[in-house]
Amino acid sequence: MTTSEEKQTAMQPEEMIFALDIGTRSIIGIAGTVEGDKLRVIAMEKEEHTQRAMVDGQIEDIEQVAKVARVVKNRLEEKLQCTLRRVCVAAAGRALRTQRASYELEFPQLQRIDDEIISRLEAGAIGEAETAFTGGLDAENRRQFYLVGHTVVQYYLDNYPISSLLDHQAKHIRSDVIATFLPSEVVESLYTTMHKIDLEISSLTLEPIAAINAVIPRNLRLLNLALVDIGAGTSDIAVSRDGGVVGYTMATVAGDEITEALMKRYLLDFNTAEQVKTQLGGQRSVRFFDILGMEQSVTVEDILGCIEDSTATLCREIAAHICEVNNGAPSAVFLAGGGSKLTGMRELVATHLNMDVNRVALAGNNFQAHACSDTYDLNDPEYATPLGIAISAGLNMINESFHVSLNGSRAKLFRNGTLTALDILMMNGYSYQDLMARSGQKLIIQINGKRTVYYGTPGEPAVLRLNGEEAKVSDLVHAGDSIEFSPAVHGKPARRCLKDLLEKPDQMATVNGDFVDPETSVKTGDVIFTDPAMPASVVDKSPAIDTGAKTPAAGAETAVAARTTSTEESSDQMAFILNNVPIAVPKKPDGSPYYLMDFLERSGIDLEHPAGEIILRVNEIDSSFLQDLKEGDHLEIYCTG
Repeated sequence: MTTSEEKQTAMQPEEMIFALDIGTRSIIGIAGTVEGDKLRVIAMEKEEHTQRAMVDGQIEDIEQVAKVARVVKNRLEEKLQCTLRRVCVAAAGRALRTQRASYELEFPQLQRIDDEIISRLEAGAIGEAETAFTGGLDAENRRQFYLVGHTVVQYYLDNYPISSLLDHQAKHIRSDVIATFLPSEVVESLYTTMHKIDLEISSLTLEPIAAINAVIPRNLRLLNLALVDIGAGTSDIAVSRDGGVVGYTMATVAGDEITEALMKRYLLDFNTAEQVKTQLGGQRSVRFFDILGMEQSVTVEDILGCIEDSTATLCREIAAHICEVNNGAPSAVFLAGGGSKLTGMRELVATHLNMDVNRVALAGNNFQAHACSDTYDLNDPEYATPLGIAISAGLNMINESFHVSLNGSRAKLFRNGTLTALDILMMNGYSYQDLMARSGQKLIIQINGKRTVYYGTPGEPAVLRLNGEEAKVSDLVHAGDSIEFSPAVHGKPARRCLKDLLEKPDQMATVNGDFVDPETSVKTGDVIFTDPAMPASVVDKSPAIDTGAKTPAAGAETAVAARTTSTEESSDQMAFILNNVPIAVPKKPDGSPYYLMDFLERSGIDLEHPAGEIILRVNEIDSSFLQDLKEGDHLEIYCTG
């Protein structure tokens, strides 16, 4: 046994996992160490809130929650004989929002799919989800939301579903994702509360993700299973299928509805009603004092009758939310959380899902797959979230000192498995639009019968560095890494006034057959004549030229637009970008396309004595000498030496 002085100087060991489950009714703390593929729990503490400082799992009174959390922390420190400094926590699901979206990439020829392409694909899908999500928010009440994670529901390889795209070859790929968002105040309140009790958050995940990690091991996720974590304020729901977690949702009814029914029926204060609720198993009657000071003795049968309607409403809501996120009833359901232990819950949930009651079980039996203890009985469904938080951190090989620096500040991490640079950026407020530069919009007009294109200013590409080295968004990030990121800057659109197109200041001109002020801005599709005699004989009010130039492959448009420069394009020439420099070449007389090999001599490479391997890329995609080109393509031909 160490002395009191020694205890004050002993710090939390690096290998120790410390997790706090900050619930609506109580705070549970767990400490343990990883042994092989299991978390060994060595200490556990629980303390009830004395006031309603939490509402539906979200912190309302930071000072009061910090006070209770400090009690749990101090008790654990006494048991462990060390000072706890790093903690794993989970954000509640009350304000959780999800958005489903898809994104696709198309290539001009068969393309081998690597990690970088997959990251671009997923980033595009996340960007679509963000656009759809923020577009549905009321502008007056729009809050800053964090992207806290995403799950790939399905990949497609040339329109065929596939579990992994890596190293396959395809001309068309697609990704369907579910992106998850939380309002910033949920995250900030957790950080503030932990800071008040001298704890540093080393791992942050979502409560439904934590719970499913404890209840449903990965080897069972091929099955269509649902987890329902019934807390005091909310019932968090997660669904697995085809090897992964495919959706999250939340019902805003939970154990408090039962408690409030008891308060009204028997004139009880909240805490007494909570105690009555927990005594319904294994007894014939329950004794308590009401708010008038009178002692009552009520049979369990009568109490169950009192809460029958509230319990039925809770189970009906849970079943409806499961069916909504899963598109029907799952193969089986696990009930977790303190509310799951209420008498009759299994049977009622099964009834509302039209399932055999044997397909609905209390969580706990599967905890042994990931956790063990010589001191505590862990097979309690109430431990799903605290165990899940600790397991999520420990068994993903994240030690408690895991942190990443982003632009000089500590990054906020929502951790569930390995992290890439893309994950870090998305979790800290950056979007897909910040990753890919776009040049300003083209201005395409017709001047005296000739199609003319003015290009917007080029965008400035994003700069990403990992530990000082140039990095890709697919690069894995490890503990202690430092990320520097400068978002892409989009170019300005091309703009011209009519006077800019005139040879003489007093020259007459028409726009779409009408004489207009020389200060008038022209727009794409306008037909302009600078010789007054020509409008009289030529202008026939015919539609403007077709400006819909063939769209580059998805993803390629960004690469092209990011480096396009202001120039004019003649109808008998074709414009390309070669190694970031605009280049115009005459159209081939026979109308045949240009190939990448046609630009070898223009690349500046000594073809007889190359300095290294010759790299060939079109629109940031590895290509071959015989790659046929489309106007506006961005070409890269260079040596690695």
